Parts: sequence; structure tokens; C-alpha cells
Amino acid sequence: MPIINSIVSWLMKKRMHQIELFIKYPYEVQQEWFRKLLDSAKDTEWGRMYGYSSINSVEEFRSRVPVQEYDDLKPYIDRLRKGEQNILWNSDIVWFAKSSGTTNDKSKYIPVSEESLNDCHYKGGKDMLTLYCNTYTDTHMFDGKTLSLVGSFNSPDDSLFARAGDLSAILTENLPLWAEFFRAPDRSIALMSEWEEKMDKFAKAVMNENITVLSAVPSWLLVLLNHTLSGSGKQSIATLWPNLEVYFHGGVNFLPYREQFVEMFKPLDVHYWEIYNASEGFFGLQSSANNSNLLLMLDYGIYYEFIEVKNIARREPCLSLHEVKPGINYALVISTSGGLWRYLIGDTIMFSSVNPFMFTITGRVKHFINAFGEELIIDNAEKALNAACERTGAIVQEYSVAPVYMKKGAKGAHEWLIEFKKMPDNLNYFKESLDNALKSQNSDYEAKRYKDITLTAPIIQTLPEGTFFRWMKMRDKLGGQNKVPRLSNDRRYVEEILQLVKDVVVQK
Repeated sequence: MPIINSIVSWLMKKRMHQIELFIKYPYEVQQEWFRKLLDSAKDTEWGRMYGYSSINSVEEFRSRVPVQEYDDLKPYIDRLRKGEQNILWNSDIVWFAKSSGTTNDKSKYIPVSEESLNDCHYKGGKDMLTLYCNTYTDTHMFDGKTLSLVGSFNSPDDSLFARAGDLSAILTENLPLWAEFFRAPDRSIALMSEWEEKMDKFAKAVMNENITVLSAVPSWLLVLLNHTLSGSGKQSIATLWPNLEVYFHGGVNFLPYREQFVEMFKPLDVHYWEIYNASEGFFGLQSSANNSNLLLMLDYGIYYEFIEVKNIARREPCLSLHEVKPGINYALVISTSGGLWRYLIGDTIMFSSVNPFMFTITGRVKHFINAFGEELIIDNAEKALNAACERTGAIVQEYSVAPVYMKKGAKGAHEWLIEFKKMPDNLNYFKESLDNALKSQNSDYEAKRYKDITLTAPIIQTLPEGTFFRWMKMRDKLGGQNKVPRLSNDRRYVEEILQLVKDVVVQK
């Protein structure tokens, strides 16, 4: 497709110039968006309540508008879903990205305005291609199709005025018709809600396509690829899709899955390119082949603030971009063109560089273990898990971790429920390697493990193949953007999983 490649190349060169500008002038770009957001919302109910028209500085903005979580904004979002408008944002909002819930609700409904759809989410998708093609100038990705595994609209509580579903489903539903030419399968299959039926139809629809690009959450893509291979009669992905070039991935840390994909794609030399796109916005992109850290995207209609994780309980002080430093764990606070104001998204990041602003995702504000003062975050756990796998030849399919509380004088521990794709050569050595890697990653964990004073060595529970799939199915969490919770500060999830394993054994 030489004509298409020429047009795309021209557009991408033009966009690269704009990206280089916000890299060069990050503070000016953020200040410009700060003013644009407030000017757009000054006549909304929210803007009038907080006097947006008279706010002249970031300091005034912070003093007037408190940091918000979903439950703080929920009354306004509920009214939007019933058809009221001009509440949080000045354009009509009819789409709501459904994501995992809060303490008080099963699901969150994140408003998606036309501006956030086009100038943030779709812009991020275009920039993903721009940065990739700027790195791999000889790409042939446009010669084939993109396999994109998306969610659905299975939301029985949609109102007459609003539609809710996975963000990926909303993006697919609103794509222009010409985009269908580049993706597989068609929308009728892509947006199906019944996961297992969807897998069958999906596999049949894509096994004879020329797939050059993959885009999906790693855990569910593995399920689909294995299912497609099984149905196709092919022995490998290389024989099924010999022109496969790149896998754009996000949603979870890719490190625990990477070895499985490398093995599955052999002998193809597939490129891996990370993105950071959430229901609330598109935040970061890998920008080069040799650096997996993400570039903070500054011209997507988002104003960023940051709170050091150690200060999260009091929600202050909030820092602007020019105040952040590398090597510190920050909680992300955003104000967006979707009407989220000073919204604590729940993700934590750490900058590796501030010129340009490059970062890694370190976890979630609420997904950690701190039952004994160890402050274990997902970033620690996954780096340690990867180190243990490298030392023992193991491959981990899925995992979840929770504390074992102190009882009757017994010491505490962390219980790891692991479903291995490939068992370690020696499980005891795997446990020892994991423990030592955690100590090297986290000084608080190391202190609690000193001479087993507070914490004993990790407890490893190996689970039968398919356990996490069955558990997610039981919770109606198959497919889409649903993810296995990695770290929990209580035992609710691990007890459910262990009980499921016991029930399966009894049934046999």
C-alpha cells in the first residue's frame, strides 16, 4: 500500500514536530492547557461553584478546588447519566467508560466527552503510530490489519440518555468507517459481550487475515492467540501470521508476560511497544526502541498534578510538572476535557527523567500490601518475580498476593498464588530468589524480613492451569480491560481463589 504509507508518513512527520515542541516547552504547554480547561468550564455548574472565571493562577485553583476521588464526583456523574448537561464540562456527554468499582459501587462510570474522545484518546492512538513509525522507518504495518481485542457494552443499566461500556468498546464504536478496513475482526464480533462465544467467532474471523499488528491487554491476548492457534491447525503464530510486526500493549505490567510472547512468536522478531491509556485519559507512550520508559503526553487536554505517595492520605501538597523529581513515587492527579477536576486517578508513577518527562508506572494507590509496614508496591513485586523467573527458568501465567496475618503469636507472611506456564526447576529456589529480590527492591520489606522478626519467607501456592480464568469468569470479569488484582491488603481475593480450587478438587 505505497500510497497509504506515503500519506501516513507525511502526517506523522507533521505531528512529530508538534511532539518535539511540547518536549521542548513542557511548562508552557501545560500552562496553556490549564487556562483552556478553566475557560471551557467556567460557565458549567462546577465552574460557577468554584469561580473558575476569577481563577488567575494554579495556586488559586488548588486553594478553591479540593482533590477529588470518584465517590466525590459520583453525584454529578449520576446526573449526567440521567441526561443533565453542562455540569462538569461544557459539551454534551453521552458516553461513559465503565471500569472497576469503588468501595461503594461495583463500577465506575467515567465521562467521555467529544473533546476527550478526539483530542486525547484518538490522538494518543495516532501518536502511538507516529512514534513507532518514527523509530522503525521501514515499517510494513500498514500492509496488513490490526487485531484489536476490545471490550463490550454489556451494561444493563444504560439510561435513555447515555451509553456505558469498556473504553475500548467506545473507541471502536466511534471509529470512522474507513478505519474498519485496517482492523480485524469487524465490529459485530469485536463488540460481542459473551466472552467464550466471542473467542470462537474472533478466532475464526482472524485466522485467515494478514495480521501485522496486535493490540490488547496481554493476559486476554494470550488466551485468544492460543485459542486461534488451536482452531487454525497451525503450529505457530509465525506460520499463521508471518508478517506480524508489532504488539502495542498496555493495561498491566508487561514484564511477567514478555517471555511467553517471545516464545509464542518465535522465530518472528516482533517489536513490543507500550502505551498508557486508561478510561480517564491517554497519558503516556513509549517513544523509542531502546527505552521502555514512557513519554508523558502533554498536549492531550489534561493538566497534571502529582502527590508524593507518602502524602496521599492528606492529599497534599500537590506539585506541578516543574516541581517533580526523578526517583520519587507520585500519585497522579488530573484535570481533563472530560470534566474530571483534580481527580486522583489511583495510579502511581515514577519519573526516570524530567528532560524530557519520562516515567514508569509503579502501581496503584490502593493496590499494595502494607499489613506489616512493608509498603510493597506492584513495581517491586513484578521486578522481583521477573528476577526469580530468570534464575529458575520459570514462566508465570498469572498471580495474586495477599498478607497472612499474625495469629496466636505466629509471624506474618505474604502468600503468593501463582499459576505457572512453566514450573521453576526448583520451587524452593524460586521462593528464595523471589524473597531476595524483594529485599533488594524494598528496604521496608527487607527490614521486616530481618531474621524473620516480623515477616517469614513468602508462601508459594501453585495453582492448576486455568484457575484465574475460572475465577474471573465466576466474577463476570472475562475479557475487555478486566485485570487480575495483583496485590491486595486483605485476603478477600485469595480466599475466593483458594476456595475455588478446593471446590474443583471436590467435584473431581
